[in-house]
Amino acid sequence: MNARLTEAPELNDGTPLEIEDATSAKVALDINEVCGIVGNSAALRRVLGNVKVVAPTDATVLINGETGTGKELIAEAVHKCSDRSNGPFVKVNCAAIPAGLLESELFGHERGAFTGAIARRVGRFELASRGTVFLDEIGEMPLELQPKLLRVLQEREFERLGDSRTLKSNARLIAATNRNLEDLVNEQKFRSDLYYRLNVFPIRVSALRERAEDIPLLVRHFVQQFSRRMNKSIDTIPSETMTALVRYPWPGNVRELQNVIERAVIISTGQLLVLSTEELELSANAPPVSSHGSGNLRATLEEAERQEIVAALERTVGKIAGPNGAAALLGLSRSTLHSRIQKLGISILRTATCR
Repeated sequence: MNARLTEAPELNDGTPLEIEDATSAKVALDINEVCGIVGNSAALRRVLGNVKVVAPTDATVLINGETGTGKELIAEAVHKCSDRSNGPFVKVNCAAIPAGLLESELFGHERGAFTGAIARRVGRFELASRGTVFLDEIGEMPLELQPKLLRVLQEREFERLGDSRTLKSNARLIAATNRNLEDLVNEQKFRSDLYYRLNVFPIRVSALRERAEDIPLLVRHFVQQFSRRMNKSIDTIPSETMTALVRYPWPGNVRELQNVIERAVIISTGQLLVLSTEELELSANAPPVSSHGSGNLRATLEEAERQEIVAALERTVGKIAGPNGAAALLGLSRSTLHSRIQKLGISILRTATCR
């Protein structure tokens, strides 16, 4: 038996979805239409209910959730449902920007503030005036930069790098993380005062395995989306395929599901969605990888990276920049190498004198 894309969403046992609360269902529907968020589970309705409550305020929001759960979509929903919706929504991924450049990215710099600063640059907090700044992966923000973010939250002011003038910020802050910030505070890797300032209104986004009733809706949405993009007419999903998709635990959450459906649409040539369920079934039945084992693997990879960087620094007698520097030898930019050296606790002076 096959499931049509136009078919009403059903639970695993074939019974229709039940709406527990008409008000929460209407709130979810309204936000879904505005922000393109797909789903109707109780877990998602709770999240969207929180969005509706906090959006009209200027309160700082901290969104928690695993990688791939759609934290950025929830942040955009808060922005679009707020009085700032006509203002800019400025996104910054704290993990994607080298530590040495993140301050300039957030607060801007003046010409000549540092090597390579050939012109004034307006920071993200200035660009987001009367709008919203979204800081993704806030747990990766360097400890030394956190007091400056705290000042923006408390005093609503900051300075560009290389400028003594104090600027005012009128931007709302929304932050997101897939890490436990309380654990980072206990490990002294995240400031407790900043954590309390960020955690004014926490929103937890459930993992996809915790709202499996949303999977059929998401599958149909992605099939339609990618079919239009690829000029295909896929309108039928085999029931065994849908069952396998619902049963799979989705460790990569919605992002992983999206990628699986995109691949399936690519290889499908007719009106039937072609997706091999064997791989999903094997993964669903596989024992989970222990956190202890993954920690050992991470430590091994970091030690290998450390040894490679130390060897390059020894070969270049501690020189980082230039055509004969360690950065060029490793195929990295100077800023990226500096960031890795700091994170791994490598002493440049020691490596330069140990030859």
